[in-house]
Amino acid sequence: RSTLAGWVGKAAYELRPVFDALMADLKSSTKLFMDETRAPVLDPGKRKTKTGYFWALARDDRAWCGAAPPGVAFTYAPGRSGQYADDILKGFSGILQVDGYAGYNRLLKRADDNVDLAYCWAHARRKLHEVAQSGTAPIAEDGLKQIAALYLIEKDIRGLAPEVRLAARQDQSAPLIVAFEEWLTTNRARLSAKAPLGEALKYIAKYWDGLCLFLTDGRIEMDSNAVERTIRPIALNRKNALFAGHDDGATNWGVIASLIETCKLNSVDPHAYLTDTVTAIVAGHKQSQINDLLPWNYVK
Repeated sequence: RSTLAGWVGKAAYELRPVFDALMADLKSSTKLFMDETRAPVLDPGKRKTKTGYFWALARDDRAWCGAAPPGVAFTYAPGRSGQYADDILKGFSGILQVDGYAGYNRLLKRADDNVDLAYCWAHARRKLHEVAQSGTAPIAEDGLKQIAALYLIEKDIRGLAPEVRLAARQDQSAPLIVAFEEWLTTNRARLSAKAPLGEALKYIAKYWDGLCLFLTDGRIEMDSNAVERTIRPIALNRKNALFAGHDDGATNWGVIASLIETCKLNSVDPHAYLTDTVTAIVAGHKQSQINDLLPWNYVK
């Protein structure tokens, strides 16, 4: 096992410049997704694990016919502080689609590199769904129906140009959002803020401006499901691998997982790609041409 781990660590070291090029390419975009997930790491000398995090930065412009190829980069950090997100996103300006984690708020206070946070309707819906599942809840069910109507519009415009999507949203979605806001205000006034449904409505109201940002830009999705899909294999592998042996091992995990998942997003065979890419690096591939080794440029 130690020999195999050593090989993986060496491969990750050689692949690091490709990972850095992937990260730089993603941050040159003006619309990205971000999410984080737990990364258990062995705590030396304590015979137990500590909790680190993989921060996923993803691009998927296929929903609006964007020309940039999809990709994802996983950065390991020892914690979940918003400072880590801020550090990862240095040099990025644009729209960041996220869930409601408060740590992202520090991105709104940056002196440079302006970031607008677009929030996730899937998380808002989940809050109402949990209430509806717990028993008879006509108000929650009504909210779910309204959100479902918004998603039906999105289904019809998926894959169209940003300006077409924006026009459809202004024409069809905007009136539904106005009605939803009136419904939200009315029911918040009637319910206790401490009741489960009151908490759900409070959550939606808290992130309202960011939830409505999709009405102003055809590139924005209604949710952050694109990045959650890329992070799912990490969560599944966590059940298989249990933990990383140390922080460097988790960092290596992130490097290799980034390239594998970006391959999958671009319909590239990860095994063939990694074999040929490591071979090219060992053979002396020029650092000045490192972008040629990005997964979406791979040709078998």
